[in-house]
Amino acid sequence: MELFERAVAALSAEHPDDERGRMLRSLGVKTGGKFYAFATEEDVVVKLPAARVAELVAAGVGQPCETRPGHPMREWVRLVPADVDGCLAHLREARAFVAASAAS
Repeated sequence: MELFERAVAALSAEHPDDERGRMLRSLGVKTGGKFYAFATEEDVVVKLPAARVAELVAAGVGQPCETRPGHPMREWVRLVPADVDGCLAHLREARAFVAASAAS
């Protein structure tokens, strides 16, 4: 997904130590060895606190992320950002969550 690639490139300028990798057969990005986002052909998937995921789903902004039907990953949400800035905002939020969790 080009939108994801452009947002990751912008975020990499801010956090050059972040790494790219594969998560669930998709291009992903991680900090401190922990993934905080990946992209499918249709959407961007980010890791956020479960309450934030529920908020985004309830607002109709996101969809639950399921590795298989009926088994949602409670801290992951599928989003379809409208533009690079929107995607970058979600990536920053996810990165901050994962970085804080790793520091604890």
